[in-house]
Amino acid sequence: MWQRGGVAASPPVDVDLALVGGGGAASLVLAALDRHGVRGVRVAVLDPVRKHGQDRTWAFWGRPGGELEPLLSASWRRVEVTTPARRRVLDLAPLRYAMLRSAPVYARAAEAERRLGATRIDAAVTALADDGTRVLLRGPDGVPLARASWVLDSRPRPPRRPGRTSWLQHFRGWWLEAGAAAFDPDRAVLMDFRTPQPRRGVSFGYVLPVSDRYALVEYTEFSPAPLTDHGYDRALRGYVARLGLHPEALRVREVENGVIPMTDAPFARRPSPRVVCLGTAGGATRPSTGYTFAAMLRQAEQVARAVAAARPPVPAPAYPRRHLWLDAVALRALDTGRLAGPDFFDRLFDRNPPQRVLRFLDGGTSPGEDLAVMRSSPLLPMTSAVLGDAVGRLRGRLRRPR
Repeated sequence: MWQRGGVAASPPVDVDLALVGGGGAASLVLAALDRHGVRGVRVAVLDPVRKHGQDRTWAFWGRPGGELEPLLSASWRRVEVTTPARRRVLDLAPLRYAMLRSAPVYARAAEAERRLGATRIDAAVTALADDGTRVLLRGPDGVPLARASWVLDSRPRPPRRPGRTSWLQHFRGWWLEAGAAAFDPDRAVLMDFRTPQPRRGVSFGYVLPVSDRYALVEYTEFSPAPLTDHGYDRALRGYVARLGLHPEALRVREVENGVIPMTDAPFARRPSPRVVCLGTAGGATRPSTGYTFAAMLRQAEQVARAVAAARPPVPAPAYPRRHLWLDAVALRALDTGRLAGPDFFDRLFDRNPPQRVLRFLDGGTSPGEDLAVMRSSPLLPMTSAVLGDAVGRLRGRLRRPR
């Protein structure tokens, strides 16, 4: 259908389910559809780029086993959390922290496409026209590409309205190869707050070792704006030195960069009756941490179960409303400087079992566990942030047109 130099004169493809965007969220959906034995459903994938290779790394926690286990690059039962005050080594059992690189995920999605008999359209979707019964997907110059009963759209899109706090999780990582043993492959560094802290924001380093000579070493900031290339490289050089590694004995094999929104702004999970957003656009990113992968995995599983049961492919909200409220409060406390990030995480891991902290960050804790997490937070800064958040919400409602 899509040809070099233009579009062939052919009618749009008619499908039951169209996936717009072929990145991580769509790849997980395709694999889940195949795993649940979905057949006889007409599927199309629309993206101008066919994803392959190692363009990103995801890290997440959960119990060992499951469909992703054969695809993992590494996993760790013990992780390190370090602040200027102390260093902790946490045993996550029965959970484990795991690293998944993109190449096997994309390869698994390509195999699922083939098994599902999916139609691949190598074109950008520029418009979605939803009449409540079907969705017409148009490409460049308004050319009709496909008609679908349902559309799953994982492309980045702005929130429905601005948030009271809008930060970014932004990072750069170096895949480092050492000439001799330099890393502990049995332990990942989850957060190391000994990095210089920005004037407005939080920074930390982390280390994901694949072997004693090969690891991803990354510098991450939670702050309102990204750094320059020079800023990231300077921060990474400083963190590598902090780890006691000698630059002359290291080789940078790959570089990874990323920017993820951290905001209390609401995203439209379902912008029209038959268009459903996935990934960050569908609310999968945890506002207070930027964690996304585990929620994308849940969304994919829920979509596949729904399709297999001939139900609408609409996943549940990624996080409970009370967690989104807690995230808004935490973001406000950090943004106003009332709460110092290293102190917050130091108290969080000091006063809670690590399994509870990880479940909380994934949105899987009970209301009782949420109260325990809240009690471990600094009282005065968080109380002030709660009041400020309430005032901000009231002002926002008053300003909205009736």
